[in-house]
Amino acid sequence: MKNIVCFGEVLWDVFPTHKKIGGAPLNVALRLQSFGNQVSIITRIGDDTKGIEIANFVKEHGVDTENIQVDDALETGAVDVILDNNGSASYTINLNRAWDNIQLTEVAIEKTKQADAFIFGSLAARDTTSRSTLYSLLKVAKYKILDINLRAPHYTTEVLNYVMNTADFIKFNDDEIFEIATSLGFKSTSIEDNILFIAKQTHTKSICVTIGSRGAIYYHNNTFYHNKGYKVKVVDTVGAGDSFLGSLITKLLKDTPPQDAIDYACAVGALVASHEGANPKLKDTDIKELMNS
Repeated sequence: MKNIVCFGEVLWDVFPTHKKIGGAPLNVALRLQSFGNQVSIITRIGDDTKGIEIANFVKEHGVDTENIQVDDALETGAVDVILDNNGSASYTINLNRAWDNIQLTEVAIEKTKQADAFIFGSLAARDTTSRSTLYSLLKVAKYKILDINLRAPHYTTEVLNYVMNTADFIKFNDDEIFEIATSLGFKSTSIEDNILFIAKQTHTKSICVTIGSRGAIYYHNNTFYHNKGYKVKVVDTVGAGDSFLGSLITKLLKDTPPQDAIDYACAVGALVASHEGANPKLKDTDIKELMNS
């Protein structure tokens, strides 16, 4: 069992017909917990009904809630989600929400120091207070895992450069790595070339890029590992990348061979995309069946 801390936004994904609890750090935390890890989340909710529902949901799923802070002024986070005909999601992220105001506490510092891994996303650094708290925790974290999450206009090149240069492991999707590499003056249509460029620029030994239905590429210690994806009927893609990351990190922290780890993570991500919502329950038998298909 590994001790893992996730940092960042918790919120409601609001679809045209329904709503679901989400936020990338929480989605990752829930998937990590489902695989038997000991998981904590550092975040902030509003003093409102939506926040209480999130706190209860997190507790029911076995994730440590000690570092879920409550804000008496700002509302709990919410995101408007629209799905296209292929199940791909677009997001409108509401501003000035409780997760923008995560405070630095001694409890959070100690929890981060003790963790085997500290997972955080770039979105949580969009506002001053949470960004300052994040930067302080990064100074004490043992192993720092960055989940790039580009949601315009909620990021800057300056912040992205800082968190990438701080991380030990970076996860992108293909659009994100192309956009960031281009902004740094590099132009190539090869994902592998872009990975090598980012690795050199940020001195990062571990980089993973998801490529939607075409699988993923994992670069570690000068070696590339590929998975070409698994065929499923996509319902919606919300949270698929988060479950991919939670699965990959679970395997890598257990010293699973990198190829086996990325194969497993791609199967989990595909299964999540074949269900509604970000956090469906998955059976190990279904994961193995898909991997063997």
